[in-house]
Amino acid sequence: MKPSPVYLLLAATMLLAPGTLRSQESPAAHTEGYCLENKVELANLFKHAEPAETRGRVQTLIVPDAGPVYSGRVAASGYASIPANATYDNIFILAAPRHAGFDGVSVQNTENYLSPLGKIAVNRDIANELIAANSFISYRPGAHEKTHSIEVQLPYLQYHFKHLPPIIPVLIGSSSVATSRDLARALLPYFSPGNLFIISTNFSQYPDYENARRIDGITGDALIKKNAALFYRSLQKNAEAGCKKLSTPCHGWSAVLTMLYMAERQDALKLLPVSYRNSGDSEMGNKNQVVGYWSILGELQHAFDLQLSVEEKEELLRIARTSLSKHFGVDDNRVPDQEKRYPVLNSKAGAIVSLYMGKKLRGSFGQFFPDLPLHRLIAELSLASALNDKRFAPVEASELPYIRIEISILSPLRRISNPEEIEPGRHGIYMRKDGKSGSCLPYEAENAAWSREDFLAYCAREKAGIGREGWKEAEVYIFEALVFNEKKTIKTIAMKARDYNPLNEFESFVMLNKGTERPFTGKYVSHKETGIYICRQCNAPLYRSSDK
Repeated sequence: MKPSPVYLLLAATMLLAPGTLRSQESPAAHTEGYCLENKVELANLFKHAEPAETRGRVQTLIVPDAGPVYSGRVAASGYASIPANATYDNIFILAAPRHAGFDGVSVQNTENYLSPLGKIAVNRDIANELIAANSFISYRPGAHEKTHSIEVQLPYLQYHFKHLPPIIPVLIGSSSVATSRDLARALLPYFSPGNLFIISTNFSQYPDYENARRIDGITGDALIKKNAALFYRSLQKNAEAGCKKLSTPCHGWSAVLTMLYMAERQDALKLLPVSYRNSGDSEMGNKNQVVGYWSILGELQHAFDLQLSVEEKEELLRIARTSLSKHFGVDDNRVPDQEKRYPVLNSKAGAIVSLYMGKKLRGSFGQFFPDLPLHRLIAELSLASALNDKRFAPVEASELPYIRIEISILSPLRRISNPEEIEPGRHGIYMRKDGKSGSCLPYEAENAAWSREDFLAYCAREKAGIGREGWKEAEVYIFEALVFNEKKTIKTIAMKARDYNPLNEFESFVMLNKGTERPFTGKYVSHKETGIYICRQCNAPLYRSSDK
């Protein structure tokens, strides 16, 4: 079968000498102009960078894989759009080889990298997981030794980020849509806000200056629409347009396509152009034959307008209650599939579910970056609040009638640089530093009458665990919340405060010999209406008075 014109053009690659950056145990080869050797060069590139203004968390970034003398300003603009103090668990670097392709995908899993700026660790555990779980993924040392598409990104990462996590280098050898789709499925569990995905690619190769701008404009416009099929069709259109000098409209199209297949699954991820230039814009460039460079970032922007009807709120509360009831084997009268009546419940938005016994918190769990529709997220968070909040003992079935459910639907996160941007009582805060994170809802500051600094210090120490002053070096975001709750419980606990009473000797004996794992603190709240003693320290029920 005769290959299509798009396949012939997209599969074409430029044969280049090996890059200067090699794995630690591999011999280093040298390619002039492709690697940044010192921080002075990097500082100059970042000085002239034109970063995009971002509000949400950057999850993916497309940057050039060419020599910095031609593409360094575009690459630096992309990296500078991410806060230097941003913390990620891992950085995945996806690229196509710069020499002849190979079948499948190669993930480097044996060695760390060494650049002129120092060592870069490879997350071998994740690399090995990918290889073990997917027959089309392996490690081909020769593929990595003959390309610079991975290595050219490393100095930018080392220079820009204060805390550089381990990387996972991924080379896509097969020029096929099927391989990109399969790789997207394999990587999807890792495509989360905790990880950064770098796509290393150039765009149009070797047309003249004006044709490059036209072709790259078509490709870029299609790409930011976050539609894999539309992007591929734009490549076909450009490849078949008859530009004689064009080698390929996008060298690393398979890496871009892989990212788009994953991005399509996240409604909250928006692709935004940062910078465009081509080699003809460089002092050393030749406008008769150029290479195009884009930097494009993917930013999480939760699209939810915080407007729910009374019926929609009640339905979410019913979903939360049903999730708990089913887990504990308690019958309920819920009508199934009610979310079909309310399309907004299929939206994706951050949420927190909190459980209360009286006025005391009994468990809480939330998620700012969901990949589930709202009705499913609320069901999962309800169970997590009851069973997985490590501050409290797990909820027991006997408590369900006394539990009151509260749901908070969260607006998109907006990053701030000045505490004055926080409006107490209106804004909640989320902060992240060194892999630790924590959040506080808006009413927590209002109820405690805290200043902005007190609010930040409390969240940093009590929620994120980074110390009272840790917020000063953390990524800090603000959000708003739509909060609603069950107006009454199945059974009532008096809302007025109860006296704190120490257990007597007999009560202590019962508590200690019933196999409970709750700590003995000496002071408990006696809810006399329910016959349950509530631990003052963890709010968990110790035993029922009928046990006596």
